[in-house]
Amino acid sequence: MKFLPKSCSPIDEIQTSITLIPGLPNDIAALLLSFLPYSHHDRLKSTCKSWRLFFSSKILISLRFTHPNSLSHLLCFFPQDPLIASPFLFDPFSLSWCPLPPMPCNPHVYGLCNFTPISLGPHLYVIGGSLFDTRSFPIDRPSSSSSAFRFDFHSFFWEPISPMLSPRGSFACAAVPDSGQILVAGGGSRHTMFAAAGSRMSSVERYDVERDEWVALDGLPRFRAGCVGFFVRNGDKREFWVMGGYGESRTISGVFPVDEYYRDAVVMELRNGHGTGMWRQIGDMWEEGERRRLGKIVVIENYSHGQPGIFMLDGDEFLRYEMASNRWVEESRVPRKTPFNSSYGFVALNRELYVISYLKTESGEARRLRHHKKGGSLYMQIYNPEKKTWRSLITRSPFHHPMDFDTAAICTVRM
Repeated sequence: MKFLPKSCSPIDEIQTSITLIPGLPNDIAALLLSFLPYSHHDRLKSTCKSWRLFFSSKILISLRFTHPNSLSHLLCFFPQDPLIASPFLFDPFSLSWCPLPPMPCNPHVYGLCNFTPISLGPHLYVIGGSLFDTRSFPIDRPSSSSSAFRFDFHSFFWEPISPMLSPRGSFACAAVPDSGQILVAGGGSRHTMFAAAGSRMSSVERYDVERDEWVALDGLPRFRAGCVGFFVRNGDKREFWVMGGYGESRTISGVFPVDEYYRDAVVMELRNGHGTGMWRQIGDMWEEGERRRLGKIVVIENYSHGQPGIFMLDGDEFLRYEMASNRWVEESRVPRKTPFNSSYGFVALNRELYVISYLKTESGEARRLRHHKKGGSLYMQIYNPEKKTWRSLITRSPFHHPMDFDTAAICTVRM
């Protein structure tokens, strides 16, 4: 994979004076240890000096990406502003949590939200967002951020990367597989504290991981914020889809601003990870009065005959997008609804769909976990779209307060 660091050490660079597992050559021992779940690595460092060196070395991540079967499918939770709150990795198979350090603090900005976390290779990216800046006036008006950070799992350290050409929050974003490219489109300066305030934009950019640079592409046909983006492989074609979102706003009684949500999607064809500059418009996905806006969208790559599975969670209703008819059809319903006005987290992981909520009821499992009072428990209802089956799991939350899934960010990581 070309986005792995060129400085990755080969097996032979493990110190010959150190024995990883007595009786085994170091190359065999290193390969065996690399298959242990990533979420356990931090705890295994205290076993002995040789393991501490190995689980802190660059060779470990290189081995895992050389043998994809060893990679762990993890969820990454950002409960709030990552400048002040540490994100956590969660392994749903071992039910273990692994904290990541918070991003480098900027004393001039606060309240970062509507940023996009996305993983690509051995890196985790946090891009853009909306925030408050003490250097701007008035200070209670949110502004967009062009900043971007990358977490390197080799060094276990956040580093700033080149900022976007245009600051944006609430935007579409997708990583192009096997290309080292990230695409962003649309967005604005919306903040979670303001219903319809902020700007909208149509600009599109592509980030090149190797060159650490952003390149402007042809913009969207119209302003679009609050949209979702994903990658589609359509035969020999590769496409970047931007779906839903809002553009213009109107006022009720000339006072209360209300967003006008789009019912359509636009598509750009990609060649070698680069956009062609031609946007194709897809018609309305639902009729007037059928629904007001899109719910939360997740995508399963290569779901059926190379086509992605595109799923939406709208309340407790589960829908699937059919490209041929350009319509949403009912797929299932969440077995256990959240209390009124509560929210769900929604994410696709390892070809399954996770519906995540904060557990407030006194189930038997919750009582067993009651000693962890501050963070409570997370309840995950997991849907397998191939088998059409549901299962669930409960885990203790590592966060000190209940998570608000309307503002929290979740992404997946293979590490």
